[in-house]
Amino acid sequence: MMKYQIIAILCCVALLTACGKNTEIVQNPEDTAQTTAENELVIPENPDADPASDIDLTTLSSTMVYSQVAAMMYTPEQYEGKIIKAKGLFSVYHDEFQNKDYFAVLIKDATACCSQGLEFVWSGDHVYPDDYPEVGKEITVMGTFATYEEDGATYCQLLDSSMIVDA
Repeated sequence: MMKYQIIAILCCVALLTACGKNTEIVQNPEDTAQTTAENELVIPENPDADPASDIDLTTLSSTMVYSQVAAMMYTPEQYEGKIIKAKGLFSVYHDEFQNKDYFAVLIKDATACCSQGLEFVWSGDHVYPDDYPEVGKEITVMGTFATYEEDGATYCQLLDSSMIVDA
């Protein structure tokens, strides 16, 4: 008898969750970039945004900025060529096989349990580690969003970036 009760409960849970209408709750719709029916990116106006950027992630809440960066990774073609401003923690990854360093700004979610990295290429002649902040230091970067392919994978990065080490 217990076996049938468990199956019935699992079926009820499946019915309640599997075929639900896909709805999204947005408390402030101006906080996120949206797309039109033609999948054209629509960037909302934000009076606090840096006028030098197309998308200023520094003015969004921690939940919204994390969501926006995830959207950038999921649909990078919609962000190509846009000037992006982001704030987070400095991070570096050294690829042993290529003997190459990759630099990123790590953006944490609201609970600080997850982070999304956004690679950047600092414009100018800079030597790591001499000219860079220590790992984990808070930075603000601004650059042009672009993608590149490496080893069969597509990666996103900010090119010609400026970087400010926050106090």
